[in-house]
Amino acid sequence: MAGAGGPAAGRGPARRARGAGQGTRSARPVWIPKRARDPRASASVSAVVVPALRIAAAYAWRLIVLGIVVYGVFIVLGRFQLIAVALFLGLVVTSVLRPFTDLLSRLLPRPLSVAVSLVGSICVFLGLLALVGNAVAQESATLADEFRGGIHRIEVWLQRPPFRLGPGALSHLQQQIVNYIQANRSNLASRALSGLGTLVEVVAGGALALFSSVFFINSGERLWAWTSRELLPVGARSAWDRAGRAAWRTFAGYTRGIIIVAAVNAVLVGIALLVLRVPLALPLTLLEFFAAFVPLVGSPIALGVATVVALAGRGPLTAVGVLVLIVVIGQLEGHVLHPLVMSWAVRLHPLVVAVSVIAGSIVAGVIGAVVAVPFVSVVWAVVRALRPAPPP
Repeated sequence: MAGAGGPAAGRGPARRARGAGQGTRSARPVWIPKRARDPRASASVSAVVVPALRIAAAYAWRLIVLGIVVYGVFIVLGRFQLIAVALFLGLVVTSVLRPFTDLLSRLLPRPLSVAVSLVGSICVFLGLLALVGNAVAQESATLADEFRGGIHRIEVWLQRPPFRLGPGALSHLQQQIVNYIQANRSNLASRALSGLGTLVEVVAGGALALFSSVFFINSGERLWAWTSRELLPVGARSAWDRAGRAAWRTFAGYTRGIIIVAAVNAVLVGIALLVLRVPLALPLTLLEFFAAFVPLVGSPIALGVATVVALAGRGPLTAVGVLVLIVVIGQLEGHVLHPLVMSWAVRLHPLVVAVSVIAGSIVAGVIGAVVAVPFVSVVWAVVRALRPAPPP
């Protein structure tokens, strides 16, 4: 009895519980997919379905942070633009004069070798400016006559097809310029006075650049070691030193390379202008030298100015010869000089160089166009230096 009733009694409450459970919603079995119940399965699904989106998001927030940092750096440099430009010029002078100073220091004490290199370079620069000024002063009388005759030739040439300008068009334009100057004399005077303030800033920046270059040339390595020792933790000093040395090698190589390229361009342009008997050949040669510091853009602009001078002073045929010179110099600079002289120091694609120059000019004008390419080159060198070495 008990044995027979035991199982029945045991099954009774279970049946009642199931019966009572059937009357409520919460007791109904709910089918849950096996994938949804397993968190590892859901993670694997997300990893399989959207890998590109996850990678893009990871890069996106890092690029946003990097953009904010770069923007902040440019804002700070914009606030202290004079100091930043002066220190940049000091580094340029250091990269040029440091090898010569190291050679002199084998024969002379280090401070004396620094003084000789700096004073000698300043004398050479001032002598070059004096030579250009003397050439302009000697040619001023004949240059005025040549320009008057050149303007008349241009006016006659523009009256022919396809331009067909009316007679006296250039003289009417010249009269409009004179009237504008007379009407806006007070505004031009105020701008000239504001230009005096700019001149004071330029002199102050040059003095700061010269002052900083003295310390950079004499004890640059000691300054770098002090910065690493006093301002950085021990764990970051090795990476900081490696990045700094890579940046300096790239910057110094770029500076010396661009000076060599500019000098070669200036010599070729000067010889061609002297052969073509273009007026102001020496000042235009100096303009070509300084314009070559803006890659891909500066040299054509300087030769464009030379073309206008040749058109006014010597006529259309000489101007065409200068235009041919623009094409030849551009091909020589882009396909021979830059790959041969600067490829070991700067490994940037020409498109990157062009975009950098345009972006720099938008941000900071002429100064930004000059600084953009060495800045991008230094950043790329630092990134390559800090990149972990591939496993063997």
